[in-house]
Amino acid sequence: MPVWAGPGLTMAVVAAHLGGAWALLQLQPVREAVAQVMPLMVDFVDAPGRPEPEPPVPPPRPRAVPHPTPAPTPTPAPPVIATEPAAEPAPAPMAVPPPPVQAAPAPAEAPAPAAPQPPAVRSIPASAVGYLDPPAPVYPLASRRLGEQGEVLLKVEIGADGRARQVLVARSSGSPRLDGAALAAVRAARFNPYAENGVPLVVWTTVPIRFELENKP
Repeated sequence: MPVWAGPGLTMAVVAAHLGGAWALLQLQPVREAVAQVMPLMVDFVDAPGRPEPEPPVPPPRPRAVPHPTPAPTPTPAPPVIATEPAAEPAPAPMAVPPPPVQAAPAPAEAPAPAAPQPPAVRSIPASAVGYLDPPAPVYPLASRRLGEQGEVLLKVEIGADGRARQVLVARSSGSPRLDGAALAAVRAARFNPYAENGVPLVVWTTVPIRFELENKP
């Protein structure tokens, strides 16, 4: 009848075998024999905490050194023949113009004497005017037919000879025909020259010319 071994007995047997194997490994001849028989097992059993060896560094590959290209042979330059520059002609001397002769300043002209100013023309009242040939106005026929009438006031410049030099309308009668007839009558008249201390003078005065119909329609 077979006897059943429990787990405890099995562990004890395994431990006994391991202990015997460890004791045999302590002997130098046994370790050498084991190393020769089982070389592969030694490589896989590492001591705890032992660092792994670093892989060997491959040697550097030799670099290909390019062969030097031979430099081209320089072509010798043609010799330079030095030539002397042609002598330039000497510049002709410049003629220096003589300094300009400054004209003598013209003598300052004496200022011309001022022309005598004529005396200011005086104005005299109409009552101071005398006539040698009084004005004789002609009544225009068209004004008579239309019944135009009125008074024209003229401003007259009388010369030293008693003639009317200028005649201007100072106030119109309202009718161009009557104004024109008054101007023509005064220009044809002759005044008595106005004099002071026996010297006749040019004067201005005002002359009224009135146009009035005698028989009104």
